[in-house]
Amino acid sequence: MLVLMQRDATQEQIDGVCDAIRQLGFTPLPMPGTTRVAIGLAGDDSQVDTSHFEGMAGVGQVLYDSKPYKQVSREWQPEKTIVQIGNGVTFGGSEVPIIAGPCSVEGEQAIIDVARALKAAGAVALRGGAYKPRSSPYAFQGLGEEGLRYLAQARAETGLPIVTEAMDERQADLVARYADCVQIGTRNMSNFALLRHVGRLGKPVMLKRGMSATITEWLLAAEYIIAEGNRQIILCERGIRSFDTATRNVLDLAAVPVVQKLSHLPIIVDPSHGTGVRDKVPPMARAGVACGADGVIVEVHPQPDKAWSDGAQSLTVEQFEAMMRTLAPIAEAVGRAITGAGTAIATGG
Repeated sequence: MLVLMQRDATQEQIDGVCDAIRQLGFTPLPMPGTTRVAIGLAGDDSQVDTSHFEGMAGVGQVLYDSKPYKQVSREWQPEKTIVQIGNGVTFGGSEVPIIAGPCSVEGEQAIIDVARALKAAGAVALRGGAYKPRSSPYAFQGLGEEGLRYLAQARAETGLPIVTEAMDERQADLVARYADCVQIGTRNMSNFALLRHVGRLGKPVMLKRGMSATITEWLLAAEYIIAEGNRQIILCERGIRSFDTATRNVLDLAAVPVVQKLSHLPIIVDPSHGTGVRDKVPPMARAGVACGADGVIVEVHPQPDKAWSDGAQSLTVEQFEAMMRTLAPIAEAVGRAITGAGTAIATGG
């Protein structure tokens, strides 16, 4: 339920509605807008009579949202949420940030070297797995906290904010200490205890879509995070499973405009996991920018054939540089700009 106050509602009237919501056993969520205040009612409000609020002073309209998710919806917040990670890299505005890095952190100097190359090519944030969810228990599982320290050192050397994954609550606490954004991967989209935990950490969260999840299920997963007070959520479309084996997954680009209509949260695309095939990554990154994505995240490795994980879908640094040169004009064509795109990227120099 959403109580829309009148444009000239006083603070006393707003407080009165909040008190009435508390008396019913719910938590009020005031959301100041550009012209008036909306007050959300958090919890299962299906049995609450809207007439309880309609006659109160200062109330303009009471809306009942039938969607299972509430706070992530456009009905609750019409304005786009702007999520910032690190020192000024924002998602959801007019600029499109590019996040890049290897699938796994493989060593201190290795991650520093690739971070420097990626920054020079136009990336504004660094990805890299310190903890790796692998299908086989015998596959490389990541360097753990050692990898987090290497990522932090790469940030100190380059200024690039860090995005890296946590798979459980203990890891999430460690990641939050070292990184700028906690990634929740596809296998943990429905790990509700972990979602609640990262909602209480106070760090931006990148929530990847489950490989078999519907959009409603994905937005409900985001609702778990936002219900704990964390509104700094970046959704990531990373591909869904299909019967076709030509690509690793199917990058569902239609999800971008669908989610942007349903939710105020920014949404980015991951063409590396979405295709699993190196030469398919640049065209799908371009398509992601063209359809309005609020960012792109790709895997890049100096020598993909020697990568410890996911080498087949990782771009070389040279391929990443070439891709970046093609993204700027596409972003411009849809009224956006690639974050940090300098003269070399824009002109192909």
